[in-house]
Formats: sequence, C-alpha cells, structure tokens
Amino acid sequence: MAAADKEPHASTVRPRSYQDESYLHGFLGTVGDLQKAGVLQDVVLEVEGLDEGMFGEILSYIYSGTLHVSLDKVQRLYQAADLLQLDYVRDTCSSYMVMNVERSTCVDLYKFADVFSVFSSEEFCSLSVNQLTEIISHDELDVKEETTVCEAVVRWVQHSREDRLHHLPSILSHIRFNLLTSDDTAAILEHPLVREDPGSSEIIRNVVQKGNSSMKPRLGMTTEMALLLDTDAGPDGFLFMNPRNEKYISCSYGINKLPLITTMTVTSDNDIYILETDDPTENESKLSLLKYNHAENVWEKAGISSISVLLEPGEDLSLYKEHLVELDRVLYYIAADQGESSSMMRMKKYNQDTDQWQECSRLRLSRRGCNSAALPCGSHLYFLTSEEVHRYNPSKDRWSKRSRRLIIHNVCTAVAIGTEIFCTDVEFTHTMVYNTVSCRWLKLQGWQNPGNLQIDNDSRLFVLENQLHILLTCTSDSQEGYIYLVYVYDRSADTWRDLKATLPNKSYYAHGSQCPVARIYLPYL
Repeated sequence: MAAADKEPHASTVRPRSYQDESYLHGFLGTVGDLQKAGVLQDVVLEVEGLDEGMFGEILSYIYSGTLHVSLDKVQRLYQAADLLQLDYVRDTCSSYMVMNVERSTCVDLYKFADVFSVFSSEEFCSLSVNQLTEIISHDELDVKEETTVCEAVVRWVQHSREDRLHHLPSILSHIRFNLLTSDDTAAILEHPLVREDPGSSEIIRNVVQKGNSSMKPRLGMTTEMALLLDTDAGPDGFLFMNPRNEKYISCSYGINKLPLITTMTVTSDNDIYILETDDPTENESKLSLLKYNHAENVWEKAGISSISVLLEPGEDLSLYKEHLVELDRVLYYIAADQGESSSMMRMKKYNQDTDQWQECSRLRLSRRGCNSAALPCGSHLYFLTSEEVHRYNPSKDRWSKRSRRLIIHNVCTAVAIGTEIFCTDVEFTHTMVYNTVSCRWLKLQGWQNPGNLQIDNDSRLFVLENQLHILLTCTSDSQEGYIYLVYVYDRSADTWRDLKATLPNKSYYAHGSQCPVARIYLPYL
C-alpha cells in the first residue's frame, strides 16, 4: 500500500487548537486582551435556535483568534460558522474533519461532504481507497450531481496515478451511472484515465448496458416534498409539493382498482407506504400495504403480509381512526376507536423476519369518539387525544400515561421535531408544543385569520426542511371551492408567516396525523 493510502490510527484523532494569524497584530489582538481581562464587557447575549456551547466557542474565537476543535463538536462548530459566515472557522473545521477521518467517522464526513467542499481539499487526496469507497457508496452523500462524485474520483486517482490507477475499476462500481446523462457517461468513457485502463471501460459499459436503477439518488440530489392525495387528478392522483420552492407536481398512477386508502407514512429510510383496506368480512378486515417505487414512479405491492383486524361483534372498522408509523425501522399499525361502543386502541407491529404482524399491548382510553394523533418521537411512540398523552416503550411493550394533561380540544394533527411534539386543533385556534423530556406543555401564538375563513378538518401540520408548517384547508362564503394556505412557524418571533403558496386549483386531502414528507428525486416524477 502506498504511503498516501495508509489508514490513520484512532490515536491521531485528537483535539487541536488553531490560531488565526490575522489576530496576532493590531486591534483584534487588543480586543482579545480586553476580553481576557474582563474589561468593557457590558452586553449579555441570549442565544435561541443556535447551540449555546458552539456560540461560546465562536465568541471565544472572535475575541482571541484561537479556535479549539475536536471530533465530537466539529460538525456543530462548522454549522455555526457557516451560519455566521466565519470563513476561517468553517475552513478549519473542514480541514480537521478530512485529516482525521477514519472508518468510524466516514459517516460524519459523507453527510457533510458537499457542505465542507472536501472533494476539493488537499486532505481529501490523502484518503485510502477503502475510505474513498466508503464515502462514495452511501445514499446520504450531500452532492447535487453525480458528476461531482466522478470528478472527485478522478482527482483522487490523479494525485498518485501510478499507485492508484489499478483501483479505478472497483471504485467506478460505486458511481451511479443511472443518475448521469448519456453525454456525461460518454465523457467518462473518453477520459484518459478510463481509456488507459481497459477494466474501467468494461465496467462502465456493463453497468450502462444492464442498468443500475436500483441505486438511489443521493441526499443532495433530492428535494423534500409533502404528499397529498389529489382527487382532481383522478382516483389515484397524488400531489408532491414544496411550497418553499414553489414546486407542485401532480401524478396519476393508473391503479386498476382504487384502494381505499386509510393512511400513509414515510419511513426513516425514505420508503413511502400507503395502507389500503379490502371490503370487510363479517368479523374481519384485511389491510394491505403499497410501497412507492421511486425509480419507476409507480405504486407496488409492498411484499408485506396483510394485517388482519379482528372485529368484535357489532364493531365497524370505519369508526376507527387508523395510523401507520415507523420507529427504529419497525412499522406499527394503530387503530383508535372513534365510536361509542368501545374505548380501546389496538396496535400491531410488523416482524420482518417472520413476515407477520404481531399484537402489541392495547391502550384503554378514558374518552370515546375523539380525534387522535400517533407519531414517533425519540425512542418512543406517542399517542395523543384531546385529554391524554400516552407513551409506548417498544422494548417493554408497555404504554404509560404522561402526567400532564393536554389542553387542546379536538386535536387533529401533530408532528415531531427533535424531542418536541407540536399539535393543534381542527380550527387551528390552539397550537401547543410538548417537550417529551420535561413532560411540559408550552402554548404557541395562534393563527391570525386574514378574513372570513372557515377551517376544514383536513388541515395538517408537516415538517419541511426542519421547519414547522401547516397546510390549511379553508372555505369562504365569498368564494367557491376550497382555499389552501400554507404557513411556516417562526419560533424566534412566535408567529405564523404566510408563504403565499399557490397550489394548483384542485381538491386535496391528507391521511394520518400529518402530511407525510419524503425526499424525492424530481427527474423520476
């Protein structure tokens, strides 16, 4: 193995201090001395929405020019520096990350690769072949185009051409040629490095001929889109929307027999499922799952066994509100009674090893006929009604009632961001945030109705680009049809801001506790 290809040892990953040389002379150095002496300090900074510890590190750098970097905080420090446009701090963090990358930290590197611009750094060329392939093989590499990955590979090989050229065929197998245009592929085949190595040309031609459509678009190539059912596009119509980017794409899928869709979810692996129900028999209903094929833009049978819902005498499944949620890569089906005959919530989880749905602990509710929301947050599932908050521990198969009552009547939609759960009522008059760590509720500013609008109960919260949004479905006495409004919550100002969204003039609705959001590769639609 060439010297440049040696793996760094874990012992080399240590904190470092850097000194910005521009601080060693003049006014900035004097300011640092005043800060150390505690002179002329009469301002207190309150930090909201920015990591307090990281801001302290940034503030220390601003005064002294000295930057302390360690592996456990380099990402957060970089993000803070990028937000505050501190080039020296950002570039230093980038260099530190690449110099100290090892097998255990490649995940951190590839998730930040585009942000750090590591592909253009000198340190990138020092990676071993194993480290390089580890990085470029992952879905979550944050690049906008696959050509960026190709260019990085070429640069890495050319840095030590004689020692690395024989690695090129194995490296090229990780390039996603299905995401390249025919012109891009032709240009790669004509590149001197590829033409010099017959094995590389053969691999590229085989991949192009056979196709590798199963290789997913990378994180940076996708756009977060909220999913709605588009009834005007047909019985199988969907709307993919990103109102922040003013992107609205309607699709119809030619499903021969329209399934009765009861709910929809997007998993942490970006898999999209819809739950459909067959006509119920006398005492049993069969539920099955369809899965969205991103590359083919079609809905397919999920390859998961159907869910058998045993009904008690006199029960009707249509009176249940159903939820499909995922926690730690396990799917859970929840059916909450909305009728008057029972106050029991049922749940099943999918066992991938046995391809069977297993019964979980049931939850007895104190109130019948109320709306509900079910969602994962952290390592638990949460079930909210108008008066109760329950938490499910999957390791113990146990529900526990949280001590503090929810004060929202008719809760209809809820989403989680970090360790917090946001929810609101049907009329969007009361919005609350629940801290799952402290078990405390905080009331948020309500929505200011811009006119004589009535809120429909199909309004849904959703999280887009890590910000809280709500889609309001409204009606007005002065206008026919539905009016759709999208608001984003500004937490620093505690206010809802109208995005002035212009959804196509159609009819939409969402199933479940929220609008599901998925990462979509737009050329596939």
